[in-house]
Amino acid sequence: MKAKLIPELKVTEFKKSLEFYTLIGFEVMYDRQEEGFAMLNLNGAQIMIEELCATNRSWLTDNLEKPFGRGMHFQIEVDDIEAIYAKLKANKHPIFHEMEEKWYRVKDKETGHKQFLVQDADGYLLRFFENLGMRISM
Repeated sequence: MKAKLIPELKVTEFKKSLEFYTLIGFEVMYDRQEEGFAMLNLNGAQIMIEELCATNRSWLTDNLEKPFGRGMHFQIEVDDIEAIYAKLKANKHPIFHEMEEKWYRVKDKETGHKQFLVQDADGYLLRFFENLGMRISM
């Protein structure tokens, strides 16, 4: 099943980006290696990556400068946040914001997240979280 919103991230090195995303658990739904393109999925969270190059169609509105995606991040719910975190640490990938437990108010309750943030090779910011459930707002 395809998600209703699927961001496409322009990347500078397709193979390096693909290695990163598959390391953290994204599966390749399909790819076009010759175009530097892949459609990726992690438990229903879907993204596309496409290498920046002159032969690809581009809908860039301005020049890209690293870090890409400034001013936004992608929140991705996962079932086992510890496994993803451990893989990144084992591969000495820098963590942007270390693991924390955070509770967010939603009306008269709070929803809990165990979360951390990491940047991919181009600087896109990813916030992985595991749902801790709901509680009455304090």
